[in-house]
Amino acid sequence: MTSPLIRFALAASLALSAAPALAQTSLSDSQILQGLQGLTDSAPTMTAQQMRNMVQQHMSQYPGEALTRPSLALNLDKLPQINVQIQFRLNSSIIEPSSYGTLGSIADAMHNPVLHGYKFVVTGNTDVTGPRDFNLKLSQARADAVVNALVTVFNVNASRLEAVGLGEEVLLDPKKPTDPINRRVQIFTIGRMGPPPQPIR
Repeated sequence: MTSPLIRFALAASLALSAAPALAQTSLSDSQILQGLQGLTDSAPTMTAQQMRNMVQQHMSQYPGEALTRPSLALNLDKLPQINVQIQFRLNSSIIEPSSYGTLGSIADAMHNPVLHGYKFVVTGNTDVTGPRDFNLKLSQARADAVVNALVTVFNVNASRLEAVGLGEEVLLDPKKPTDPINRRVQIFTIGRMGPPPQPIR
């Protein structure tokens, strides 16, 4: 669990931040925990590499303008997941201090015994503003930044997390491809950690 000292430091950085505190997520701590639990045997199996491959295939198959191509359907609705708004500096992967409270809530859920031993994929998503290739790289960098913060600030085991940039390929609202609602971080629960290796006797 997040230590009181870290909580205090995050609260202080939020209070001292010159940037306005934007709404991070409408999810409460309990809703985050609930959203990430409940993985069933009937849920689709998906790895981070499979997601990356699907994105590359979609970009090759639909090279046209954003308004003329379909949004990539990952078909992962049966996986436990949450959508959160993490604020970054403009065209950067630097997380704004105002978002560390949300990251702390996510980490608390991952540290909860209910989710102990589960693995997660953190995906970055953009809207269609800007070049498509740039958006893909930016979304990967931002997903990497979220994973790095969860590991280094909130002590989530790095082996439980993978980062995937989805760019502008998986729009939350395909009818409004430039809407900021499409700029989000999505976290999927994808499975359990494998059993620890047995010692050689």
